[in-house]
Amino acid sequence: MTLGFVLLVHTAFDRAEQVARYFAANDCPVIIHVDGKVKPRTFKDFRDRFQGEPLVRFSRRTRVEWGTWSLVRATQFAAERLLDNFPDVRHVFLASGSCLPLRPVAQLKDYLATHPETDFIESVTTHQVTWTVDGLETERFTLRFPFSWRKNRRAFDTYVRLQRRFGLRRRIPDGISPHLGSQWWCLTRRTLESILNAPDRPAVDSYFSKVWIPDESYFQSLSRRYSADIESHSLTLSKFDVQGKPHVFYDDHQPLLERSDCFVARKIWPHAERLYSTFLDDERPIKRHADPNPGKIDRVFSKANERRGRGRPGLYSQARFPAPGFENGLSCARYNVFSGFEQVFHQFEPWLARRLGGRVHGHLYHPDQVEFAGGETVMNGCLSDSPALRDYRPEQFLTNLLWSTRGERQSFFYGPGDTPQIGSFLARDPNATLAIISGAWVVPLHTSNMDFDEIKAEAARLQRAEIMFLRTLRATGVAARVHLWTLAEFVEQPIEKLQNILDEITGPGPRRLTDLPQMRDISGLPDFLLQLRNGGIKPQVVGDFGSMPTRINRAAQERSQNVR
Repeated sequence: MTLGFVLLVHTAFDRAEQVARYFAANDCPVIIHVDGKVKPRTFKDFRDRFQGEPLVRFSRRTRVEWGTWSLVRATQFAAERLLDNFPDVRHVFLASGSCLPLRPVAQLKDYLATHPETDFIESVTTHQVTWTVDGLETERFTLRFPFSWRKNRRAFDTYVRLQRRFGLRRRIPDGISPHLGSQWWCLTRRTLESILNAPDRPAVDSYFSKVWIPDESYFQSLSRRYSADIESHSLTLSKFDVQGKPHVFYDDHQPLLERSDCFVARKIWPHAERLYSTFLDDERPIKRHADPNPGKIDRVFSKANERRGRGRPGLYSQARFPAPGFENGLSCARYNVFSGFEQVFHQFEPWLARRLGGRVHGHLYHPDQVEFAGGETVMNGCLSDSPALRDYRPEQFLTNLLWSTRGERQSFFYGPGDTPQIGSFLARDPNATLAIISGAWVVPLHTSNMDFDEIKAEAARLQRAEIMFLRTLRATGVAARVHLWTLAEFVEQPIEKLQNILDEITGPGPRRLTDLPQMRDISGLPDFLLQLRNGGIKPQVVGDFGSMPTRINRAAQERSQNVR
């Protein structure tokens, strides 16, 4: 009888009973503390189950609340009774009712027998702590905490701010070096008795009773005072998420738990039948006898914490909708946005689809209808072509489309006549490739049969919208890959400019671009622009067609037709 257990229980009494009986069956005395908040009838029924079991006993009860001195007091009550009732116990192992032994108790006894004077307790100075989440470190030892952090958070925070403002500090008792660590430890009888029988214990207990979360610092600090040999790690596997809450282990975590080589794990889901039946069976084959090493599985938990904290790039859901600026990537995949090309060329959409090999949509943000590729009315992810649904959250419409079609690069058209709310998102997204011919909207206008007053009004509206979009693309924080030409610049060398875009999207290839879709007739464009100017609309985004002789415009048109 060299090892004894202290069990802190407040729920899942059937599982706590299984674990307590398992320890007792391996000749390990168990002292159980049941939370004082548990109803008397429930406590009596639980205690009566152990009648006739001499190695399982119960300690004096106290009401336990997270982060308060009550948890240390409950541990003291149980530890004192264990030491008084079982003088042969050499090591005391603190566990909870949700803990589960991962290796046979005989292995734990053998391991402790090789370390007879060693205390296994995580105990590090506040300067070495890296795991606290939204918590206090050094100040938990120098400030007072009369209010519950969980039940009265506003009073807790207000009192902390007042103490900081007026410089109020508590004096740390002589001989105490503040340390922090996991609540779950395995101490030698000598160290534990020294802590519980210390002559200045009343003063020390009074001090720690006002420390924040003392169960992470009381035994951790006092062990440094009395222990002859400390290994600063716990024999219990416990992992925490990004919010500081313990990970819960389920049946499918069995291989992970075995790989850790730890002796005990918490926190086990009460309904994990396979875990309890497997690990409470001492007849199961033991694969190895290695020292506990939870670091073997740290990578898995680090990845899980990162996934939970940051999510997957470009995936938005009700469960995780980050604040602006805290997204893990705006979208999940690369995509292309073309502006003005379908107005400069005939049948540019099918030509582009053949060139890129992906899906090329029309104007996804057309004010009247979402123009999905192939005229689809519903796309992957049940995305409707309804503009009202799209405009409710235009950014998430795009991110959902990209997520639902990941693995297939998407391309679509966007222009000054489309919904403008998406513009800033496109500019900020590093996955976007934007190819823009500014002023291309004048091409269909100058061949339209509208009244000139209507043409002027439409030209003013489109130019105003395009200028706003171009300002967005020139602002700071633009992460998209932007290719921008005026219409005049583009028609001078259309093949070279399209070749650069395709090389970026698909990668450089051995064959150069030799065919273009037919370019629309722009021979009369300089005269049309002059007419707009004389009518009071100054074309600012089209480029300098005035200095381009008409014969050069015709040459550009002929060059486009020759390479078709």
